[in-house]
Amino acid sequence: MLLGKKRKLGRKIEEMTVGEKLTLTEKIEDKDILLYLGLTNDANPLFIQHDFASQTPFKKPIVPQIMLTGIMTSAISKYLPGPGSAILQQNIKFIKPVYHYATIEFLFEVTAINMKSDEVEITVKAINEEKEVVIEGKFNVTPPQVMETMTGKALENF
Repeated sequence: MLLGKKRKLGRKIEEMTVGEKLTLTEKIEDKDILLYLGLTNDANPLFIQHDFASQTPFKKPIVPQIMLTGIMTSAISKYLPGPGSAILQQNIKFIKPVYHYATIEFLFEVTAINMKSDEVEITVKAINEEKEVVIEGKFNVTPPQVMETMTGKALENF
């Protein structure tokens, strides 16, 4: 349960260094795709209909790109910098399609830190089982910021 339980915040900008990395491996399962499609009410036949997808350049159903974006933004929120961080800007290129049942390795790296604007730049590269780069991205993120005067009992539930 998230509400009612105090969560540990991610790392502040002072605790981060250029060059630090995070690797995350995700296997894309039918249940994940169906859950995403149900939540978003997205009925794009390219994502679920084999007969339709077989007539496209992709040849078979692909994983929704925004679902892959969600995996990356979730990793930023959970791990790098972690809870309390916010994405300010993102630029993502989907180089090759990601197919159902794929296992994708996401490589995150802190490539710049701007103390003045309290922003870190994180690049992401996603690689499939064939060792092909399928996604490249760059995120500008502000790490958790909690004003000292606001800490205390008022925020304990968050």
